[in-house]
Amino acid sequence: MISRRRAVAALLWLGFGWGLSHPLGKIATETGHPPFGLIFWQLVICVLVLGTIALVRRKPLPLDATSLRFYTLVAILGTLVPNFTFYLSVSRLPAGIMSIVISMVPLISFPIALMVGNDRFAWGRLVGLLLGLAGVALIALPKSSLPDPAMAAFLPLALIGPLFYAMEANYVAWSGRASADPLSAMLGASLVGMALCLPLTLAFGQWISPLQPWGRPEWALIVSSAMHALLYTSYVWLAAAAGAVFAAQSSYLVTASGMVSAMVLLGERFSPLVWAAMAVMLAGVALVQPRPRPSTAATA
Repeated sequence: MISRRRAVAALLWLGFGWGLSHPLGKIATETGHPPFGLIFWQLVICVLVLGTIALVRRKPLPLDATSLRFYTLVAILGTLVPNFTFYLSVSRLPAGIMSIVISMVPLISFPIALMVGNDRFAWGRLVGLLLGLAGVALIALPKSSLPDPAMAAFLPLALIGPLFYAMEANYVAWSGRASADPLSAMLGASLVGMALCLPLTLAFGQWISPLQPWGRPEWALIVSSAMHALLYTSYVWLAAAAGAVFAAQSSYLVTASGMVSAMVLLGERFSPLVWAAMAVMLAGVALVQPRPRPSTAATA
């Protein structure tokens, strides 16, 4: 059984790390780099980081049919679709708004988890989720949240990512990563994602040459991709060990850290109501506990 201390530590790492990735993602789109090109090189960097660690560990990558199916579904649900809509959205919406949108993951994940039997209903969890949603509402209320009202047209596109992340989290919790450990699972998913993304990148004319001069956007992509490799591995481990709904609470911390990162890196500014909203969100996180996991003996 995962300890509460380890679960909360992983949650904090996920929240603050992914929060930083939102302004970095916006910086990566500054020169107009297309989504599939960005996703392909992000996956290449993930493979380099995770592959190096795998070589040091000398642990072979599982290639059985169940593991290959897991890699494929995680690549589609957790990378190709949500990252495509993310890069399209973040190029048009403030990074802070993208940090707000990601908080929809628990709202979507909770009913999915109940329907597929990944979690059980509890009033404390429901209250925690509602507090998180109340925090999002407080952030969305100020008119200054959207500098241009026309940006609201891109919010439905931005919400596709949370939907797929919620489906992925529940799939991971249900499947248990097949026979792969978290690092091997993400290495396999990144390799499959590369294989799927390359023909899409070439077919849509979205190739990005690595020989061009590297500026702020390119370095932002490199840093965020290396972090993404480690963050995603942590997320897969946490979803399988503590439950999809608990792992999804990282989105609340992503909102808080994403807002701060957007202010520091991009100069975005938000109303005082936003800071009150963050306190409400953290209160919601505190009410969601890792679900009990049956012992091996009990399961047997």
